[in-house]
Amino acid sequence: MAKLEELKKRLRPGKVYRREDLSKWSTSIDRHLQELVLDGKLEKLSQGLYYSPKQSAFGKTPPDENELLEGFLKTDRFLVTSPNLYNSLGLGTTQLYNKRVVYNNKRHGKVKLGNREYQFHVKLDFPNTLSKEFLMVDLVNNLESLAEDSKQVLAKVADKVTTLDQRKLNLAVKRYGHVATKKIFASLLPQSL
Repeated sequence: MAKLEELKKRLRPGKVYRREDLSKWSTSIDRHLQELVLDGKLEKLSQGLYYSPKQSAFGKTPPDENELLEGFLKTDRFLVTSPNLYNSLGLGTTQLYNKRVVYNNKRHGKVKLGNREYQFHVKLDFPNTLSKEFLMVDLVNNLESLAEDSKQVLAKVADKVTTLDQRKLNLAVKRYGHVATKKIFASLLPQSL
């Protein structure tokens, strides 16, 4: 019982924990985790991933998305995006998607973490933060998966490229664009590519 109490003292509300992180304070980690989940001190997010719930005036709050993903991936090197962000580019895209995409170097596939579902994509290179230039390239990379008419969106991309930072856009195309995306932008920015 003393080990369980020590483990409880180590928990910080709002923090995400991996099973292996907590095992150093317990000799019966699986039994202790089960008791902590039943007691409401921890919530199981996925296999080996737990959250110490933070209380608010409205009840338990979900974990911070970045902390959740950092705990799951065991790294802070990832980028969270969504096709909904393409709507901010002013290209006439208006569809809303129930999809969170996580570019990273480790995991691929659809994973449910707590109440949220993520689509993980392994990418060799991606920026640390989102920019309009990266979103434009990402939109063209993923054009076939969008509900909008591809030809209409591409026509608007052709008009929009002149309003973006040409140097940043050129760099984003070179670093993050698929082969087909590079060809599309080569016809839009022939002097740069």
